[in-house]
Amino acid sequence: MKITINGEDRHFDAPLSIAGLLADLGVAGGKVAIERNLEIVPKSAYETIELSDGDRIEIVHFIGGGA
Repeated sequence: MKITINGEDRHFDAPLSIAGLLADLGVAGGKVAIERNLEIVPKSAYETIELSDGDRIEIVHFIGGGA
C-alpha cells in the first residue's frame, strides 16, 4: 500500500497501524504528533487505527530547548 509521509510516497505491507508505521520508521512515539488525512490522531489511538492505501501522514517531532 502507498502512504505519503511528510510529502514523500512510501510503500508498506498492509495491515499497518500508526504504531506499526512509527516502529518501521524507527520513530519513538513519545515526542511526536501525527496527522492522518488532515486530522490529528490522539496517542491513545496509535495502536488501533489501521492505515489505508493513499493515506497522507504528517509526523511532527517536538524538540525542546530555548533560554
